[in-house]
Amino acid sequence: MRQSTKIKIGISVGDPNGIGIEIILKTFQDKRIYDFFTPIVFAHPQNFFDERKNLGLATPLFSLKDLKKPNKGQLNLVQSWDSPFPISYGKEHPDAGAHAVSSLKAATKALKEGIIEVLVTGPIHKKSIQSEDFRFPGHTDYLNQELEGESLMFMVTDSLKVALVSDHIPLGEITTFLTSARILKKIELLANSLRFDFGIVRPKIAVLGINPHTGDNGVIGDEDDTLLRPLIKEQFDQGTLVCGPFPADGFFGSQAYLQYDAVLAMYHDQGLIPFKTLSFGEGVNFTAGLSHVRTSPDHGTGFDIAGKGIANHSSFSEAVYKARSIFLKRREYLQLDSKTEI
Repeated sequence: MRQSTKIKIGISVGDPNGIGIEIILKTFQDKRIYDFFTPIVFAHPQNFFDERKNLGLATPLFSLKDLKKPNKGQLNLVQSWDSPFPISYGKEHPDAGAHAVSSLKAATKALKEGIIEVLVTGPIHKKSIQSEDFRFPGHTDYLNQELEGESLMFMVTDSLKVALVSDHIPLGEITTFLTSARILKKIELLANSLRFDFGIVRPKIAVLGINPHTGDNGVIGDEDDTLLRPLIKEQFDQGTLVCGPFPADGFFGSQAYLQYDAVLAMYHDQGLIPFKTLSFGEGVNFTAGLSHVRTSPDHGTGFDIAGKGIANHSSFSEAVYKARSIFLKRREYLQLDSKTEI
């Protein structure tokens, strides 16, 4: 029996004072999208009805009472907040952060229970979400705790894929964080994701250096020579197509990344500055390595444009479709793997 390719997608709204509600409404305004998704948003329905009216959109909305019986032709809205949130566009506030966390927790619970099949998260404000009950720097760290597996922050487009060894860590702590065991684990997670989630049979991975110019033979630090080069050689000799380390400054400008299926960066800005420069508005943040698929747009809360109706929803839309393609590719891989074992 052929399995359905229409999937149930759960959406956490992000910071309600930002552009999250707007980009969700814009993404699901095109009725053709419901041929591929049954979407469920965790927030308060009234906030969406109000925003739709304010923006003059025609997104089909449905206030869902029973999570197990979503409407298949509308944007389903589940009440995960006690009352509508009093939105104050562009304002950082702990109440907005608390509502973002409440939405995320409700969506994650539904994901773990199998009510939804994938999760797409709206942008949050990292300071606003901090509380006694929630002390995570972002979605990735929270989901790493809640779901099985080990997370890998992976920024993807069709032509450029960049994963990080360290993500939300202060720059001063990077050199002590970068151990051989951690780097090896991230190479393994990245290679597995490229196979399972993107269908690349024998992925080719480029590793960026730690120091400027990868140390210039020890003149600007020896970590690339003592840590990275032996590790990369060992992995290559064992059959993993991993190359490097490459100096990060020239690697993207020369378009060397086009010769590889993915790039492994050592720290946040080393990977995300070139990624967003080359792909902003098209990129997707994918949390690889976990038991369930989660994606998000490649931008933040957009406080500076919130409430103005000018937010570009292209990255959020990409996150929605990428979640589906990864989910289906992973399902296909698991089915083929099980048949091979038999």
